[in-house]
Amino acid sequence: MKLRPIPPCLLLGALLYGCAPVGPDYVRPTVTTPAAFKETAGWKLAQPADNAPRGPWWRMFDDAELDALASQVAVNNQNVKAAEAGYRQAQALLAQTRAGLVPTVTGNASLNWSQQQSSSTANSISHVYSVSLGLDWEIDVWGRIRRAIESSESAAQASAADLAAAQLAAQTTLVQSYLQICANDAQQRLYDDTVAAYQRALDITRNRYQAGVAQKSDVTLAETQLNTAKAQAADLTIQRAQLENAIAVLIGQPPALFALAPRRDLPAPPAVPPALPSSLLERRPDVAAAERRAAAANAQIGVATAALYPAIALNASGGFVSSALSSLLSASHRYWALGPTLSTTLFDGGALQAQETQAIARYDQSVAAYRQTVLTAFQEVEDNLAALVALRTELDAARAAERAAAETLRITQEQYKAGTVSYLNVAVVQNAYLSAQRSVLDGESRQLIATVNLVSALGGGWQGLPSGQAVPE
Repeated sequence: MKLRPIPPCLLLGALLYGCAPVGPDYVRPTVTTPAAFKETAGWKLAQPADNAPRGPWWRMFDDAELDALASQVAVNNQNVKAAEAGYRQAQALLAQTRAGLVPTVTGNASLNWSQQQSSSTANSISHVYSVSLGLDWEIDVWGRIRRAIESSESAAQASAADLAAAQLAAQTTLVQSYLQICANDAQQRLYDDTVAAYQRALDITRNRYQAGVAQKSDVTLAETQLNTAKAQAADLTIQRAQLENAIAVLIGQPPALFALAPRRDLPAPPAVPPALPSSLLERRPDVAAAERRAAAANAQIGVATAALYPAIALNASGGFVSSALSSLLSASHRYWALGPTLSTTLFDGGALQAQETQAIARYDQSVAAYRQTVLTAFQEVEDNLAALVALRTELDAARAAERAAAETLRITQEQYKAGTVSYLNVAVVQNAYLSAQRSVLDGESRQLIATVNLVSALGGGWQGLPSGQAVPE
């Protein structure tokens, strides 16, 4: 294979680490970012950082039960524990890599028996005792070890971001499940009230039928409405049980040992600041992890490049050798050896150059992954900001529809009691009113979930900003 030209600092520079590490120095990849989002103004460009504080963002919902549950995620969630173990592995690997900068010292003690066959002398067994120390030290001339440390440091930082990402994902899922249970309980209360109202309507209709002022079809229609509402209410219990089981797993408990009492009300959605700085994307651990992996891959190019140059090491050994244990440590039996070694690959069919090419390709791959992660982050923020804007309008319309449906139902029920309309008119309006009520609850639930998704998309909320702060370009 063709070797690279050797830089001029070979001997003295080798001993003093005078040569800068080979391979490219890392520069954070550029990303295309918008001057402002479509759904809000005043955003500035984002740069990832894996040490940005996140805090207990779920407290913005002001729910003590939710706070207690979410706090258990970091302690008991098994996915988080697995990510934490991965982070400890990365730290241990970094310590192992750093150890390459210092000499390796070994010790050895041995006792050997030997016998030499001879026709002129009697067979005898001799003993050889030895005690020795050895030293091996790779001189990091081309920066292979330093680049490896750089890569391990970046990988450890990426692993820390992975841990934060696992925590954020588990916390987000838990908060979503909790809010969905709150919405489920609100719908359950709605259906309880609806079933009670339908039961009263059925009783009235039966009385009117017995009095001869209503038809049998009115009774059967009222019974159909009542039983349909009961079936829909029963279906809510299935959804609640599944959500409750999901929360149990998220906090590391068997579902059979966990129960959540019915929630009284939906939490009020927290106010989203009118202008959020895009620097909040620095809190996204997946962005930080992707950027750190790009840095680690860049350093690996230097490791692969350094393998193309000769390796220089310092070897030393010394100790004592004697055939008698009593005189082993005497000065006459000591020995030592010291000297540098230089080794290189003369021919490998292009394997080392192929490894360098692979390292460059892995770096390009990690850069693309980082840019895609940033793009996805902006998309998720845009999606949820757009959802919150649309849901405000949708909820206003749904609440207006609910008020109109309630008034229509009141009027229609009075008309039915007066005998001016049939029960079919009442049933139609009752269904419309129930649908309007469900639309309001559904909109409120979706508004809460969109807020949680926005918090997650921003990497853990907007705590720490002064109220109403905007950070324009």
